[in-house]
Amino acid sequence: MNLDQLRGFVEVARLGHFTRAAEALHLTQPSLSRQIAALEGELGAALLHRARGHISLTPAGDTLLPRAQRILAEADAIREDMDELAGLRRGRVRLGAPPTLCVSLVAEAISAFHAAHPGVDLHLAEAGSRTLADQLAVGQLDIALITASDARPLPGATLSRMPLLAEELVVVTSAAQPLIDEGASIGMAELAALPLIALDRSYDLRATTDAAFRSAGLAPVPVLEGPEMDAVLRFVEQGLGVAVVPAMALTDRPLLRSARLSAKLTRTVSLARRSDVTSGVAVSAMREVLIDTAAEFAERDPALHSLHS
Repeated sequence: MNLDQLRGFVEVARLGHFTRAAEALHLTQPSLSRQIAALEGELGAALLHRARGHISLTPAGDTLLPRAQRILAEADAIREDMDELAGLRRGRVRLGAPPTLCVSLVAEAISAFHAAHPGVDLHLAEAGSRTLADQLAVGQLDIALITASDARPLPGATLSRMPLLAEELVVVTSAAQPLIDEGASIGMAELAALPLIALDRSYDLRATTDAAFRSAGLAPVPVLEGPEMDAVLRFVEQGLGVAVVPAMALTDRPLLRSARLSAKLTRTVSLARRSDVTSGVAVSAMREVLIDTAAEFAERDPALHSLHS
């Protein structure tokens, strides 16, 4: 039994005539007759009373007709759903990203994606990279942007990552009370002599900065530690000191100015997903938008370097 056979049967039942049904289906009358005969053979029952000039349903045909109509309606609905997904008229993307990327790269990517595919539902999770990796591993996210200052493997054997950007760490100061010249290049010894506002030690960025100080034989004591990136940036805006942060953290921060580190500390922004799950059409489209947006950011900002060719 196949859909063509059921469709032929339903059309004959509707029109009560083989020739007109064949014309409606763009078939020859003998081809339609063979389809119906094959269906009757598979079901082991006659479905139609064939009389010259008139076709009527047998009891078996009466029983089959409503079921065949439901099957064909469901098949048409499935085809419409698949067409909509293929055209990205519907779908869902569960995306995760750290806070500094949510207000910069992700915000721009989501804006571009939504403009092109307004029917796709977008769900954004904001968390640290380790939490996002855990959520990916258990299927709570489809895709995530994660950051790391080294190449340690992600937790979970099924996760893979594609590096997109190398993002420099920069030194930020208050625009109103600058402690360093904007656009300057600052060394670790010069940085250690300034009042330093540091991230909490749970951040990979804090470990990277501390390691750079140790390599230079320095051990500065921060004047203040902030539990979150936003808190650190606000402390700097108030003129309490300087901080080492990712370049994209300056997005929409007009009260901050930055200088580059001569030591060239960086972190890697990668696109992570489960390697054992085939991405749907909408998720694949979001992936391409994120890749393109990252490349555009790298072209605009000298502190960002594209890692995806």
